[in-house]
Amino acid sequence: SDATERPAKVPVEAAIPSAMMSRLAPPACRLGRCSALFLEDSSLSCVSSGGRGLSQVRQHSAVIAPSLRLHTASSTATPSQPLPRPASREVFFGVVGAATAAVVLASASPPSKKSVAACAGDDLSHELFEEEQRTVALFDKCSASVVHINTYTQQAGLRGALGLHFDLQEIPTGTGSGFLWDRQHIVTNFHVIKDADRATVILADGTSCEAVLVGADSDCDLAVLKVETPVGRDLVPLDRGRSNNLRVGQKVFAIGNPFGLDQTLTNGIVSGLGREMRGDTGRTIRNLVQTNAAINPGNSGGPLLDARGRLIGVNTMIASPSGAFAGVGFAIPVDAVARVVQQLIKWGHTKYAYLGVAVAPDNLTLKLSSQLHRHNLLPLEGVLVISVEPGSPADKAGLQATVRTRGGLLLGDEILSVGGKNIGAAEHLMDVVEEHPIGATVDVKFRRRSREEGVPEEVLVVKVRLAERPGSLTHEVSTSGMSPGGCVRGPGAVSFAEQDRSRL
Repeated sequence: SDATERPAKVPVEAAIPSAMMSRLAPPACRLGRCSALFLEDSSLSCVSSGGRGLSQVRQHSAVIAPSLRLHTASSTATPSQPLPRPASREVFFGVVGAATAAVVLASASPPSKKSVAACAGDDLSHELFEEEQRTVALFDKCSASVVHINTYTQQAGLRGALGLHFDLQEIPTGTGSGFLWDRQHIVTNFHVIKDADRATVILADGTSCEAVLVGADSDCDLAVLKVETPVGRDLVPLDRGRSNNLRVGQKVFAIGNPFGLDQTLTNGIVSGLGREMRGDTGRTIRNLVQTNAAINPGNSGGPLLDARGRLIGVNTMIASPSGAFAGVGFAIPVDAVARVVQQLIKWGHTKYAYLGVAVAPDNLTLKLSSQLHRHNLLPLEGVLVISVEPGSPADKAGLQATVRTRGGLLLGDEILSVGGKNIGAAEHLMDVVEEHPIGATVDVKFRRRSREEGVPEEVLVVKVRLAERPGSLTHEVSTSGMSPGGCVRGPGAVSFAEQDRSRL
C-alpha cells in the first residue's frame, strides 16, 4: 500500500539533542548505520541503512527522559505528515497510529531551563560504551582506597671532611601497593615491607604519611600498617566481598603501582581457584586465586576486585620463567585475608595451634625410608619426629625424639595421623594441626620403633591438647621499637627474622 495509507510516524532527530539521541538510539544508530529515527508511542525506532529490517528500543514513557518529551513537544514536526516510503517494502511494520503520537506531544509541557541546562552540561559520557562507563566508575570509586608504599633501610656510610665517621644513611629498598582496610589500617604483602626500617604510605591524592607496623604473618605473606588520618582527610576503605563464591571466568580488576606508576588499573578474569604456590618463607600458600589481570613488580599488596568493586583478594605473586608477567598471577583470597588481618590488628601476630615437635624434611624422610627398606625394615609412612619442644603438648604426651649415637640414629616416633587425618608430609602435618583451634584435644596416632633388638614396633594413639604456638617459634620478638619517625613497631608487633620451618 502507499505511504499515505499508513499511520504516520513522527521523525524526532531534529527535536532530540544529539547527545540524548546517542543514548536512546539502538546500537546500530550509535555506529552511524541508520537512515531514520522515529518516535512511536514513547518508543524509538530506527531503520538500518541496509534496508533489511527495523530495530526498536522499547522504552515506556515513564522511563523516557523528561527532556526527550519536552524537546519533542517543542519541535515543529507535524504528527499527521506522512513519511516517504523506504526503498524496501519490508522495512516498516507494526506501525502505531499518528493519533497516539499526537497525544504524547500534546500532553508535554514547554522545556524548562533545568532540562536544557542538563543537556548542555553533558559530560561526554555518552561517548563511552556502557561497559566502559562501569569500568570508569569502578576505578573512580576504588582508586582512592589504594596506596603506594615506599620502604627504606638504614645503612652505615663514611663521610666527614676532618676524618672518617660512620653515619647511618637511609637507602630506598623498594616499592609496593596496599589498600585501606579501615580508616586507620593498611593491608599489604609481607614481602613488600620485609627487612625495612621505615615505610611511607602515599595516598591517592599524593599525601605522604609515615607508617607504623602493626603486625605481619610471613606464612600468609600479609602485613598490616597503621597511619594517622591526615587533617581534613576522610580515608575510605574498600568494600569487602567474599572469595568462597568466586567462579572461574568472572571479571576481575587489579589496582596498584607497577614499576612505580601510581594508580594503574588492569583487568582480566578469574583463571583458576584453589591454586598452591610456595612463598618467600618456603611455606606453601594454599587456595590462591589465579588471574590473568596484569600483575607486575609494584603490584604486590594491591587489591583484586570483582566487577562491583569489592575486595576479593590481595595480589601477591606471579608465575613466570622470565620474571615478567606471563598471564599467570595469584592473589590471596579475601576470606583468608580477613581472618589473618583481624588477628594482626588485635594481637600484632597470628595465633596458631601447635604440637611442639620438629620433624624431618621430606627429602630426608625418603632417604631414611630407602635405607630401612635395604635392611628389610618397614619404611617410613608418616613424618619422623626429630626433636620435641620441652613443655610442649607433644612433650606432655610422651612423644619421643630421634637421637644420634655413635652407632647411628635411633629413630624417634613416626606420626601417622592427627585428628583422624593421615599425615604423609611435614607441611601436611602443619596444615592439619593449624586447622584445629587452640586448646583442642586431638588423637595423635604414631609408630614407635623399638630401640632394643628383637622387640617389635608398635602403633600407639595418645590424646594431645594443642597449645598456642609461642611467638619465638613464629618470629623473633622485638623488645624495642625503631627510632621516632621510622617504621615503629606497635604493641605485640614483630620483627622479620626467618622462621624455623621445621617446628610445629
